Amino acid sequence: MHLVLTKRTNEQMNKIKSLITQFINAMQKRPGLLAVLAFCSGIASYVLVDRKESFAQVVALVLLISWLWLIVDNWLRDKVEERFGVSVSPNVTRFALQMIQQESLFFALPFFLVVTQWDHPQAVFTSLIILCAVASVIDPFYYKKLAKNRTLFTVFHNFALFVVLLVTLPILFSLTTSQSLAAALVIAVVLTLPSLTNLMPNAPWWRLPILAIILFSLSVGIWQLKSFVPPAALHLTSITLAHEVNEQSKKPIGNINSLNERSLHAKGLYTWTAVKAPRGLNEKIFHVWTHNKKQVDKIALNISGGRKSGYRAWTHKVNFPQNAAGKWQVKVMTESGQLIGLTKFTVTP
Repeated sequence: MHLVLTKRTNEQMNKIKSLITQFINAMQKRPGLLAVLAFCSGIASYVLVDRKESFAQVVALVLLISWLWLIVDNWLRDKVEERFGVSVSPNVTRFALQMIQQESLFFALPFFLVVTQWDHPQAVFTSLIILCAVASVIDPFYYKKLAKNRTLFTVFHNFALFVVLLVTLPILFSLTTSQSLAAALVIAVVLTLPSLTNLMPNAPWWRLPILAIILFSLSVGIWQLKSFVPPAALHLTSITLAHEVNEQSKKPIGNINSLNERSLHAKGLYTWTAVKAPRGLNEKIFHVWTHNKKQVDKIALNISGGRKSGYRAWTHKVNFPQNAAGKWQVKVMTESGQLIGLTKFTVTP
């Protein structure tokens, strides 16, 4: 009986192995198809998460498992062969990781594309996501350049992890944008530390602490440049300047793009905004006023997530400088200084 069960198990494992091998061979012959599937999967993920936020938990869990897979790659293949008698090719694990990285990058990309201000330095971060997503689907570059360089491959994989955590943490745990950024950095660093020994297997012992210090310094540098990172979980759906707001309907009355100093000083200005955020997220944001590129005011307000059209809130500014003529901006920013959106207007003498 035991021999029959063992034989059946071996037959099933061989069938699974054969199906996996056939799928990998088919995808390697048609790399363009894999790129299309990854892009469509990313768009589908964005739509599904927008409608059912718990879907993001699956994506985050899969990526974390894939990172652990990267650490125990050789050990895992040995254990599978020892337990089931099936030899798993390193190409299979690399291909699986490639698919997971593609899914992660293309899953996160639509969130960042929607919120990125392309005339702001945060466009650099989103462009880097686009480059990594493209690199993940170009097989000659991925396998011949990226996968063979363990240091570069580890950095690439951790960047994918960092990016997807920025999207999923606010959705899963209702963390604010600042908390999500800090948590994503800490998780990426912690999961990178075990791989340092694999990056330099024959290096002297003193090089590992140096690498850890460099890694920590890079994280501090990223935190200092946090304004370059778009707040993926927050989306400014509307921003309007007006002299009045209808408090019953919670809508602005009119839309001002240009006005003179007399009306500005007499009536002041309301900044009406609608910010879309994940359900359960409560976050403090700011309306930052700049006059001729110089900050003159910063007004705080709290928002709550869950509304499909965005949480509607406004601030009223009446204190303007005597000489108010010139170019003005109202920036909507997070507590950590990340730009959500902005509007511009001109004041004439």
